[in-house]
Amino acid sequence: MVKQERAARTRHALIRAAATVFAEEGFVTASLSTISRRAGVSNGALHFHFANKHLLAEAVEAEAAEAVRRITEAAQTRQGGSCLQSVVDATHELMGSLAHDSVVRGGFELAGALPRRAEASPRTQWQRWVEDTLRRAEHSGALAQGVTGADGAHVIVAATAGFEVLGGQDPSWLSRQTITGFWEVLLPRLADRRDLDALVCAGSQRPGAVPPREPPPREPSARAPSEREPSARERSAPERSARGRSVQVSPDR
Repeated sequence: MVKQERAARTRHALIRAAATVFAEEGFVTASLSTISRRAGVSNGALHFHFANKHLLAEAVEAEAAEAVRRITEAAQTRQGGSCLQSVVDATHELMGSLAHDSVVRGGFELAGALPRRAEASPRTQWQRWVEDTLRRAEHSGALAQGVTGADGAHVIVAATAGFEVLGGQDPSWLSRQTITGFWEVLLPRLADRRDLDALVCAGSQRPGAVPPREPPPREPSARAPSEREPSARERSAPERSARGRSVQVSPDR
């Protein structure tokens, strides 16, 4: 049992060290000797667990993908029926993990570097979850008129990929403030206006956050084709100072 625990700790240390080196140097230039030195183990111990660099990279990706799964499942479980709030919350958690978790950062860095099954990539796992969640939001009537789940997913996935890449050079791209600003811009175009006040751009799980309110019951009604959508000024409250409490746009802007 003691040997098994020691082996598990060594394997975990190698995966974390490899993730850090892959994130810093890229897969091609990263060397096994650098990884073993960073993990504090011998080259022999590394080769005992991983026969080559490709297998080590696959282990990093697998752990990163598992971290993405935990993030998305937790966000979905917390929010229940609120698809959009679960995406907002998961985005904040994922960007925070990219900023502070070397395995998640290294796993995303490896995207495109290895010939592997697509489902093994944490980027692919994130994209599929966002697409599925936005599809459910569309079917439940939670999206703005004229916006499809595919449209929303494309914007969100592209934006988060951009935050990930830019955050590798400047961590402020991954900050809660930056991601909150992104959602403050996007949600008024993405969400049905009846739900906007219930959505928390800063993430409903941030310290001191007010839990999102349940959206009002929907009454089936046919909207006339000629009915004009109200402008952002007409449908928004006059204040936006409490960022993240709800989606509000100031008349001065």
